[in-house]
Amino acid sequence: MLDSRSARPTERPLPTPAARDAATGRRPSSARIDSSRLLEGGRELVIDHAGVEYRLRLTRNDKLILTK
Repeated sequence: MLDSRSARPTERPLPTPAARDAATGRRPSSARIDSSRLLEGGRELVIDHAGVEYRLRLTRNDKLILTK
């Protein structure tokens, strides 16, 4: 697409995976999120999955452990 004010093509942002999947009707196969956003400064996160509680813990060695 050309910008009418110049002879250069305009830059359009690439659609996010979620937007592409919404457009095609497919569910995303995976997602990516930084662990610090999940833990929000804490060391443990409790995840409820289908009525079962899981714990995601950050260890002293900066590793993640998921337990049921």
